[in-house]
Amino acid sequence: MTPIRYELVDRIAVITVANPPVNALSHAVRQGLVEAVLRFRKDDADIAIILGDGRLFIGGADISEFGKPLKAPSLPEVVSDIEACPKPIIAAIHGTALGGGLEVALGCHYRLAMPGTKLGLPEVTLGILPGAGGTQRTPRLVGFDAAADMITSSKPILAEKALEIGLVDRIGQGDLRDAALAYADDMRGAPARQTGAMAAPVPGTDLAARRTALTKRIRGEVAPLVALDAIEASTRLSFRDGLAEERRLFMHLMDTPQRAGLIHAFFSERAVTKVDGLKGVAPRDIAHVGVIGGGTMGAGIATAALLAGLRVTLVERDNAPADRARATIGSNLDAAQKRGKLKGARESVDKALNIALDYEALSDADLIIEAVFEDMEVKRDVFQALDNVAKAGAILATNTSYLDVNQIAQATTRPQDVVGLHFFSPAHIMRLLEVVVADQTAPDVTATAFALAKRLGKVAVRAGVCDGFIGNRILSTYRAAADHMVLDGASPYDIDRALRDFGFAMGPYQVSDLAGLDIGFATRERKAANAHPRDRRPVFADALYHAGRLGQKAGRGYYDYSEDRKGREDPEALRIIAEAQTSQRSFSADDMVRRYMAAMVNEAAKVVDEGIAARPLDVDVVLLHGYGFPRWHGGPMHWADAQGLERVLQDIARFAQDDDHFWQPAPLLTKLVADGRSFADLNRKEAP
Repeated sequence: MTPIRYELVDRIAVITVANPPVNALSHAVRQGLVEAVLRFRKDDADIAIILGDGRLFIGGADISEFGKPLKAPSLPEVVSDIEACPKPIIAAIHGTALGGGLEVALGCHYRLAMPGTKLGLPEVTLGILPGAGGTQRTPRLVGFDAAADMITSSKPILAEKALEIGLVDRIGQGDLRDAALAYADDMRGAPARQTGAMAAPVPGTDLAARRTALTKRIRGEVAPLVALDAIEASTRLSFRDGLAEERRLFMHLMDTPQRAGLIHAFFSERAVTKVDGLKGVAPRDIAHVGVIGGGTMGAGIATAALLAGLRVTLVERDNAPADRARATIGSNLDAAQKRGKLKGARESVDKALNIALDYEALSDADLIIEAVFEDMEVKRDVFQALDNVAKAGAILATNTSYLDVNQIAQATTRPQDVVGLHFFSPAHIMRLLEVVVADQTAPDVTATAFALAKRLGKVAVRAGVCDGFIGNRILSTYRAAADHMVLDGASPYDIDRALRDFGFAMGPYQVSDLAGLDIGFATRERKAANAHPRDRRPVFADALYHAGRLGQKAGRGYYDYSEDRKGREDPEALRIIAEAQTSQRSFSADDMVRRYMAAMVNEAAKVVDEGIAARPLDVDVVLLHGYGFPRWHGGPMHWADAQGLERVLQDIARFAQDDDHFWQPAPLLTKLVADGRSFADLNRKEAP
């Protein structure tokens, strides 16, 4: 059956896109739209409406067609066909119109949007640009600056803003179909106003300054700058030539490594939800969440649950920390409200929060999340207490970042109900959630954790039990590689600079200052008893800690924050570091990046081989969403495939000439190179 319905209502042609669940622009939809427009041209209707069935207008490209040969008609052909129709066509938009969906609307002659509708052109997030006229029609409608803001940022705007800037012509009220028919009735006799025939836009700001600011913001990403080139073409070329230039630039981006990395990230985020053993497993019902500990992490977890519409009981040990927790949560909610992230009335959200001083308040909670001090005995004591008060079937979760979830579970009589939920700070903002599955965790508990993550707006990744799970275990290794370079003479500032140039928002020593050098010192002390004699401790970091340089919170760490929070390089820090360095070897920026990345990839290969991460793509998603890995590189495993695993292995062998204790190649990496295979092969098949 065709996904396009066509009907006549009082000489108004109603063309409905019905391709559930999101009305994606599949080949059948594109073909159906062309046929519907041809029918409209021939029949006696005065005007036509294109609208979407279900919850949105048109959801953009059909992801099932990604990577496959494109069947005609292409989307540019469909949009041009709509625009060339001699009789007027109205786009009646509701829900969302993103990417190709909005480009279809731009090809229409008039646009009506329902209140709250989101409209945007987010193609740069996939490493491409709007390729069906979006870079040429949008600036003609809204002006150069507004179009450049929309397209290069990828951020959608609401219908009300779209009306203000001229992207849509009317805001509908009430029922979508009724509003569309009423608008069509009003527009009988109006000309078929073609966006492409409008006057070319004029750049409203200094284009060079805009390009400079954009370059600084995107940190090496290519697509936004190429999209800006396409928008700029609309100011100096005819519409026809502008479309040709847009197509040329679009095809150029289709062949870039960045586009491949961004597509990999896109599909990996969908694949991580498919966990072995969970098909058909129903999650438990969660309506009431308990949180133990109201510090930064506990308050963030409570905030995330409240924003998701859950009832929350937070337990603190006495009134003073309880009051601080309430204030922190209130501040978090205030900020969320300003960002438009608060669902429902603020008063009802506030009423959903209860702060108590006794575990008994958690007796009817469906899920209880412990977020107390990172100490095994403290956590075991908490779980023993919860075992006595939690109702049967309640899930007991630990937010530990490193500790053994199996040991924590054994403190209870119900280890099947225990799971790790490793949130990342700030927990109400960061999207990653590591779901740490212990030996006895029940399948429906794991399924519940993934369902909860979806409700909280998180990206959940299953992790096995080991010190640090997926992310922090890998972090400890690649951070050690950086520390070894500093021990051998490198400047932490040069390492930070090299990794920012690679695409990270912050270098590892900026991150240390943000987290606090006391956190790193405590971690080293915890691990010291089990350290190997050949492990190299970063004594320069210890020296900074003992000097009271604890990072941003102390005003000084690796950087000096006495003037502002950005920090500046500090000669005194370099003096302290130099006294602890063991040599004065120099490293190029490329060598810094290759050592950092080789350590990351090598440890990640061990994590996959041991089953801590199910697939290489799980590692990629963890690093992308929890550790600031540049999205356009696709994740460390995708990056390694793009580099060539043989080259990564050769790097490790070269580095091992100086330190064959730290640089031991992962067996999985060695095997893949020997077999001529890649990490991508393991995403599709069972690991060897």
